[in-house]
Amino acid sequence: MNDTVGEFAVEVPFTVGARLAEARKAQSLELADIAARTRVPLRHLQAIEANDLTALPAIPYSVGFVRAFAQFLGLDAAAFAREFREEMSGGTVERVAPAPFEPADPARVPSRFLVSVAVVLALVLAGGYAIWRSGVFTGSDDDMAVASTASEAPAPPPAVARPAVAAPASAPVAGPVVLTALEPVWLRVSDAGGTRLLEKNMLVGETWQVPATATEPKILTGRPQALRVTVGSTVIPPLGAPERTIRDVSLKADALLARLAPPAAPGAAPVPVVQPNP
Repeated sequence: MNDTVGEFAVEVPFTVGARLAEARKAQSLELADIAARTRVPLRHLQAIEANDLTALPAIPYSVGFVRAFAQFLGLDAAAFAREFREEMSGGTVERVAPAPFEPADPARVPSRFLVSVAVVLALVLAGGYAIWRSGVFTGSDDDMAVASTASEAPAPPPAVARPAVAAPASAPVAGPVVLTALEPVWLRVSDAGGTRLLEKNMLVGETWQVPATATEPKILTGRPQALRVTVGSTVIPPLGAPERTIRDVSLKADALLARLAPPAAPGAAPVPVVQPNP
């Protein structure tokens, strides 16, 4: 028999952090330098490389750290962020690595004909058992008794339709308006008089609270998806489409909470009440 060793693929876990560490070492970079350049805490970069998910903050912040890490290394930041989100959400990301494996001895492997016959016999037996269990040919006394009882039972009276009453939705409680950067993002916030309350590049995890005394505060940014807006403990939906510039969008608490209100439903026709025949 030929002693040549073939290669078969076996699946081994290869986390996002391990791949980032490998790319960093290939470029002879130090984590401390990357932390200083990206403004991501060093302990979080170390936790990412070690795949220590328990040492990381909430998913949005951790995903932002991975995106900044991968972008600094010149990698596909969006793909790495997406895979890391799956890892933190409980998914498993696996890569295939080659491993040597000696092929089996052909003398010990059953012939193709025997394998085919065994498969056909297994299918025939499985099909016969399924037909026997279904009772297609034999039927059963229990089935006949149930059918007879169902045919003799009187028909129930028609139900009276009642209009559904919607439960009142609890109104969200207002509170301070806070902007949190999920990704690096530039933004400007101005009041009604044109005074700039904020204009800067926010880093991942950085927060800013809209002053309660601000008059008609409005925001301008080109990456609304990179901001998490909250009013008190209420999370507001994104202020615009991803990578689309928004301007003069109100940051007042009542205007933001109004985005949570469902659209008004069209007037519904009254539901007729069906009375049973005497």
